[in-house]
Amino acid sequence: MSTTLPRLDPATSAERARWGPWARGARALVHRDLARLQQGSLRVVDALGENDYGDRGGPRAELRILDPRCYGRFVRGGSTAAAQAYIDGWWNADDLTALVRVFVRNISLSDRMESPLARLAMQLARLGHWLRRNTPRGSRRNIAAHYDLGNELFSLFLDPTLSYSCAVFEREDMTLEEAQIAKLDRICRKLDLRPGETLVEIGTGWGGLALHAARRYGVRVVTTTISREQAELAALRVREAGLDSRIEVRRQDYRALRGSFDKLVSIEMIEAVGHRFYPAYFASLQRLLKPEGLALIQAITIRDDRYELARRNVDFIQRAIFPGSCIPSISALLSAAAKASDLRLVHLEDLTPHYVRTLELWRERLLARADEAAALGFGPEFLRAWEYYFCYCAGGFAERNISDVHLLLARPRNERACLLQPLETLAPSEAERR
Repeated sequence: MSTTLPRLDPATSAERARWGPWARGARALVHRDLARLQQGSLRVVDALGENDYGDRGGPRAELRILDPRCYGRFVRGGSTAAAQAYIDGWWNADDLTALVRVFVRNISLSDRMESPLARLAMQLARLGHWLRRNTPRGSRRNIAAHYDLGNELFSLFLDPTLSYSCAVFEREDMTLEEAQIAKLDRICRKLDLRPGETLVEIGTGWGGLALHAARRYGVRVVTTTISREQAELAALRVREAGLDSRIEVRRQDYRALRGSFDKLVSIEMIEAVGHRFYPAYFASLQRLLKPEGLALIQAITIRDDRYELARRNVDFIQRAIFPGSCIPSISALLSAAAKASDLRLVHLEDLTPHYVRTLELWRERLLARADEAAALGFGPEFLRAWEYYFCYCAGGFAERNISDVHLLLARPRNERACLLQPLETLAPSEAERR
């Protein structure tokens, strides 16, 4: 979303004094690299002047440098330091998502702009990331760092279903709530849920899918999360819906789950597993599913050709938003599934364009309730960090550096013919049967 930036006047003598030799030298290095932009258009404005880079095609953005220390931070720390400088209020942009898109579109240049100092900082970040690997104990700590910030915070920007994943906008005029319900129903239909079946969910969220599946499709659900805040609110929502007899909310690591289920679902939880644990994850899926079982994984994925580089590095999201996270590629997931289980892919759907809109709505809703966030203890720096998080992801999805997909996986004895049919021919939802 574009915003109008205030006019930046030419530097006064006092302002120029802040631009010492280091700031000017760092500025020259950054502008030298920006001159290599080939796709998209970027205008950089600071107290010393205005410069235009790139071409006229593609996304366009204006970057305003508000503090001369910005350039030094860019040089020393690269892209993660640039994110922190935004959080600190040292720079701004008229369209933050478009700015991200410009750099994603010039991804090779972005990689080269990581200076030796930035790469050294990355080595230290890798050590910190390794210390937060997703062992059973580490997973609890990592999940708590994000999801236990408080249910009140998430309720500020999520819709009433409390779905914290990509929605599906089947019509242009859909509200966020309608699009999230459409997504939940799409999942249930792909799983071909039938009354009386058992469904296990890895990653409860706040219970939206479990409530939808039990209420609309008549299944019995066991759902698990290791977030204390999520587990407590999900259990409360189940009780208030009168579905205690159909839904069991557990606070349990997926590796400790036991039981035998007809179907399995996991919505944007795989990103918290970590690449070292993909085999354990898929082995758990096979162990939990009956021989004729069916599983749906909604996953954020990265381009296959970027996966290894991303796996070895630590980005802004991993440092500031989701500690311990790792975005898989589709190939990495299917390879792990093949090695650790007998699950095989039978259907894949790309939801990526829907995530750009979902993130835009989350950002708008959170910023519109900034005063309420502040009352909860989340001040301007926190909101800028989360605004950056939403736009950083939206830019990645818009340029398809990252994607959001539904992977439908079947065990060998699943022979239902609907697996080979388009979604529109699957069994109708309960709402449609009425």
